[in-house]
Amino acid sequence: MNQLTTERRVQIVSALVEGCSIRSIVRMTGASKNTVTKLLVDLGAACSAYQNDAMRNLTCQRVQVDEIWSFVGSKAKNVPADKIGQYGDIWTWTAICADTKLVPCWLVGERDAEYAGAFIADLASRLSNRIQLTSDGLKCYLKAVDDAFGGNIDYSMLIKTYGGASAPDSTTTASRYSPPECTGCKKDWISGNPDEKHVSTSYVERQNLTMRMKMRRFTRLTNAFSKKIENHEAAVALHFMHYNFARIHQTLRSTPAMKAGVADHLWSIEEIVGLLRIYNIN
Repeated sequence: MNQLTTERRVQIVSALVEGCSIRSIVRMTGASKNTVTKLLVDLGAACSAYQNDAMRNLTCQRVQVDEIWSFVGSKAKNVPADKIGQYGDIWTWTAICADTKLVPCWLVGERDAEYAGAFIADLASRLSNRIQLTSDGLKCYLKAVDDAFGGNIDYSMLIKTYGGASAPDSTTTASRYSPPECTGCKKDWISGNPDEKHVSTSYVERQNLTMRMKMRRFTRLTNAFSKKIENHEAAVALHFMHYNFARIHQTLRSTPAMKAGVADHLWSIEEIVGLLRIYNIN
């Protein structure tokens, strides 16, 4: 990667953030697979470091959190004995500000109490004021939110129910390739005084769709999944750097970072690539 010019790096990164696969980028740019992967991993580390520094003292008012599933190497049921601990299901925890659409933090890991606690604690450390928080009905959030915020939060859960008479049987083709039918939802007050009108997870669920559209390794029913956890984490960090700082949000007419006051201009791909130099990576 030392021999790549800035222009070549920009070309490769532009393709990565638009959801192209590694192999398609190799065909388009002529760079080797190892070169593209190394650039992704190095730049992902720089993007993660920059956002960790920049996302501080945020004035978000309403935050939504969720988890999105993917896998590394193989799905959990198919993990070979010699790959246990390296392959399997992986979850990306995400938070989004409902007003600015900023994603202040994320975490890649298991869907359990330990990761829930680390994720919510990280979110709390980045905020400068009391917020209204909405999550799904995952029980891990209860202790995580209480430990991180105590009573200084307006927190509610949106619990959705699925199935019903019209839901396809689990053995049918339709059920394999289509999400289950949502038959209802319940709003549970947990702490504080949340505004019922703003108890929603719509924005974070829409962000899940954006992740699947913009990161090839999140695409279902393909062989584009991550082969290493490091590559997966790097792709997520690069995606959120581009989403927060370099992509005009159609509703906001600016980037989420600009709307939130974290950035004062629209970042270019070249500026993102420049983070390698700022963080002295390669």
